[in-house]
Amino acid sequence: MPEPFLSIIIPAHNEERRLPETMEQVARFAANQSFITEVIVVENASKDRTLEVANTYANNHPGLVQVIHEDLPGKGRAVQKGMLAAHGAYRFFADADFSMPVNEVLRFIPPAVDVPIAIASREAPGAIRYNEPYYRHITGRVFNNLIRMLVLPALHDTQCGFKLFRADATEDLFRRQKLMGWSFDVELLYIASMHNYPILEIPIPWYFNPESKINVFRDSWRMFLDLLNIRRNGRMGLYE
Repeated sequence: MPEPFLSIIIPAHNEERRLPETMEQVARFAANQSFITEVIVVENASKDRTLEVANTYANNHPGLVQVIHEDLPGKGRAVQKGMLAAHGAYRFFADADFSMPVNEVLRFIPPAVDVPIAIASREAPGAIRYNEPYYRHITGRVFNNLIRMLVLPALHDTQCGFKLFRADATEDLFRRQKLMGWSFDVELLYIASMHNYPILEIPIPWYFNPESKINVFRDSWRMFLDLLNIRRNGRMGLYE
């Protein structure tokens, strides 16, 4: 069977409510493309019916949807597992709410662009935010300024949950990943910059979801500590 051109990885922790709509969108998207797509849902440590919902979609879409169960929590752990299990030449991970229109994925892959790493940006020229509360925008900008000051000075939006890695970059970078929580993607981009991978920011339309799992006060402090750990790990040579 031919290898997929595109893999879409969706981490899913307690996502029984949001996952069905996302899976419908992704399935319609895949059906309308000329290339082969695989969808990998990584359910980890859910306390609701997420695994059951995901398995239902896998059964209804054989050959398209694969479900992986992971006992341990952590978004970074789920994404790492899915990205390394994928077979696509290009591997795109996305938040379970898909707050970016799914057709925007086409802007991350050939023929639109062909780069090792392309990340969605809500700050690049041409990006549009919809319905985002002012306090969330300000909090995000403060945290991004910390990221730019401490680890990634060249990137304007590292927190958006849509990122694409070419297969060779995936196999190299995700095996170096140490953080398994919310800050995993900042760590991956830091490792990529250390190893001179070009990173392209792509402006997107982004729709705020009031059911976001991030607590801006609790998780911002945790992410700040992660930034310090990333710097320390880099200085200790743990990403070599």
